[in-house]
Amino acid sequence: MSLREWIEACSADEVEMEDVIRFDHGDRTFAIYRTEKGDYYASDGYCTHEKVHLSGGLVMGNLIECPKHNGRFDIPTGAAKRAPVCVDLITYPVKVEAGKVFIQI
Repeated sequence: MSLREWIEACSADEVEMEDVIRFDHGDRTFAIYRTEKGDYYASDGYCTHEKVHLSGGLVMGNLIECPKHNGRFDIPTGAAKRAPVCVDLITYPVKVEAGKVFIQI
């Protein structure tokens, strides 16, 4: 059994509606999203096509578009949705408590 810990990523109000921010922890980087409905999500930070951080991308509904080649991923599931991306993102559980966003890694 592996132990996964909850890490404080940011303040909930740091992520605007329909936006994404970068969060670095140790030697890893993540993308923290907030959809148009106000839901928070987290994934690995880099596009699986090329090593470009998704925090520079565009959130559209439940999709994140990579800023380099316009590939798209489904934010809640990490599923690759538009070429050139074909490898899914790894996603992480998120919780919001006391105005702070935590991800489980």
